[in-house]
Amino acid sequence: MKRYIAYTRVSTVKQGEKGSSLQEQRAAIESYARRYELLIAEWFEEKETAAKQGRPIFVRMLKALERGQAAGVITHKIDRSARNLRDWAALGELHDRGVELHFAHESIDLSSRGGRLSADIQAVVAADYVRNLREEVRKGFYGRLKQGFYPLPAPVGYLDGGGGVVKEVDPISGPLVAKAFALYASGSWSLDSISAEMFRRGLRAKRGGQVGRNGFSTIFNNPFYLGLIRIAKTGELFQGRHKPLVDKRLFDRVQAILTGRTTHKANLYRFRYQRLLHCCVCRRALTATRTKGHVYYRCYTRTCPTTCVREELIDEALRVAAPELKLSERQWAAAQADLEAALVHLKSNRMQEAQNLTLSLAAIDDRLARLTDAYVDQIVDRDTYLSRKEKLLEDRAAFSSQKAALEAGGEDFARHLDRIFELAKALSCLPKLANDEELREVLKDTTSNLAVCGKKLVITWSNPFRELVSDDVVTSGGPHRDELRTGVVRLKNVLMEHLERFACYKLPPHANDNEPPGLKKAA
Repeated sequence: MKRYIAYTRVSTVKQGEKGSSLQEQRAAIESYARRYELLIAEWFEEKETAAKQGRPIFVRMLKALERGQAAGVITHKIDRSARNLRDWAALGELHDRGVELHFAHESIDLSSRGGRLSADIQAVVAADYVRNLREEVRKGFYGRLKQGFYPLPAPVGYLDGGGGVVKEVDPISGPLVAKAFALYASGSWSLDSISAEMFRRGLRAKRGGQVGRNGFSTIFNNPFYLGLIRIAKTGELFQGRHKPLVDKRLFDRVQAILTGRTTHKANLYRFRYQRLLHCCVCRRALTATRTKGHVYYRCYTRTCPTTCVREELIDEALRVAAPELKLSERQWAAAQADLEAALVHLKSNRMQEAQNLTLSLAAIDDRLARLTDAYVDQIVDRDTYLSRKEKLLEDRAAFSSQKAALEAGGEDFARHLDRIFELAKALSCLPKLANDEELREVLKDTTSNLAVCGKKLVITWSNPFRELVSDDVVTSGGPHRDELRTGVVRLKNVLMEHLERFACYKLPPHANDNEPPGLKKAA
């Protein structure tokens, strides 16, 4: 009695897990085999689309037939065996060599000319069905992208809300991803060390594991966190409707660091003053090493007098140099009240700049529409269209970040002021802060340079702390009330000048123009 192979297939693993289609195919094939007294020697079951070549189970079945291990194959229908013409041609060649092809659900006699023609027509229809389905899926996919939706699983930091729903920021992992951008932008972290640090802080991948080196490389290169959607296969950019996690300047800073480094060295230890100290002669960063239980910071330039300095000496120098600000809590409160009144006017000016940015965004949207029309009318080629579109979307993201920052101006200024007050009080505690990470962040935010000359630490404070910690604060000259107001006025002037610099989002020259540079008519 002849032996036959039975082949069943479903398009996806999920469809196969449900099992109904596979069971129905198996039942139909077994019924067909009993009716025609065919012995099924082996079953081949596959859970993969037949639209493309290279299905592993199907290829294994073809090889078994070529070796003569069975007289033929029984499938449920033609489209269960092949949905592309090359696979159907391979089955046709086997039939021409004497291999029997049976279809349990279709009465087709391949030995006759009419039966072969009917089978060929059905195979062509099955292949065309796949092409049409692919085209419709692609059309729907790009339709969603043009609407600003991301029809793929949300990246780390965002949550999936279902089809046709904007990706929402994950309240747990979203802020951690934003923090990872900020830390890496400081230039003090490698991909490996950022991975370990963010895992310690609670960031997890989609499956609950650690986001590794490659994972963070993908995150830092993904403009989705900027508010844009990039399709990896084509490189096309689309404006997303989801909320960005980082602004354009921070994203560009991270990109500059990524492209400027050829290798990332993993840090086995995080030293207290790592990448903070520089040699005052050659200006190179001092390298931290641990020897016999002590940490030393060394300059490896042979001609420099700074050979090494011990960490305890740096601690003592900071303790001595840590300034005690001249204002009391009552004076800080008075200064804060004056600043809040002054910020009302500053916020009003920022709202006017936000309105100007709204006009710039409208101009970019108009240019995008005209560029698309020019591409549809075949006035510009595809490469030109994609490059100009990418530039427009990047400009739009930059303007959107600036506009969002300006609209939140009062809150940003208040948070920044609180941070300054926090740092000013922390300065008097150096270097006895809660942990080394906090100490590094305070020093980065309050100093512009920490240089070592021989065995001496030279500290250059950054603004506004340079003015705040100077020794020439006027605290005399009149009654006690005048003493308070004199110090407060000086403090208010220093901080107000600093806030104006902080709030000064310098717009490109074309920010208020209707036709920004680089957005020339596509025609």
